[in-house]
Amino acid sequence: MEMDVSWKHFFIEAGEIFRFTVKFFKEVFKPRYEFAEFFNQCFFIGYKSLPLVGLTAFIMGLVITIQSRPTLTEFGAESWLPKMVSISLIREIAPVITALICAGKIGSGIGAELGSMRVTEQIDAMEVSGTNPFKYLVVTRVLACILMIPLLAILADAISLYGGYLGCNIRGVVTWDLYWTQVFETNDYSDLVPAIIKTFFFGLDIGIIGCFKGYYSKKGTEGVGRSANSAVVVSSLLVFIIDLVAVQIADVLGIT
Repeated sequence: MEMDVSWKHFFIEAGEIFRFTVKFFKEVFKPRYEFAEFFNQCFFIGYKSLPLVGLTAFIMGLVITIQSRPTLTEFGAESWLPKMVSISLIREIAPVITALICAGKIGSGIGAELGSMRVTEQIDAMEVSGTNPFKYLVVTRVLACILMIPLLAILADAISLYGGYLGCNIRGVVTWDLYWTQVFETNDYSDLVPAIIKTFFFGLDIGIIGCFKGYYSKKGTEGVGRSANSAVVVSSLLVFIIDLVAVQIADVLGIT
């Protein structure tokens, strides 16, 4: 019985999220356009997240390179280290880790912010005053996520590759020119473009889930905490699902 109730709740919430997403796509093309709030959200979502994303990407590239060296050395393939690390980072690791960081930082922040506005009746006050809170609060944040997360992923690629360069030189010597020559010889647009395209969907996922959880938050201050927590959990899970679907599509199209 409890399992039936949980599945019922799951499908109800999935339907509400779908309806919320459809409403977003309807509102995004309707005037009035909140450009000032959109650029403000781009600043907070993109620029404010860059230090955390950059530091994580640097450590990620460094650690993966150091951990991969012993295995390649056993097979006498140490010279392949820049190629293997770069293709792993660009295709999969950097975009997904960036999305997970943003799900934790941005998703929870949006959920908590909109949840606080809901329980303190600020959203209701906006509706009464004639302002469209959905366009001002939701559309601007989701669009900022869709734009900024791919940019963060591209920067994470570059920073993690630099970390990989330093990792290659900890126990060996690889010149700057040789390292980047191997990176660019191994990777082409068929590696980079699909990885960047899926980050747009990661941004849509994180923005929609964070806004949905916060916009319909209930049960006072306790509900704000639940909204922030569930925004992180659900958006992180959807990141993996989107990534799985993207990999399957790329495989069918023969891109990988």
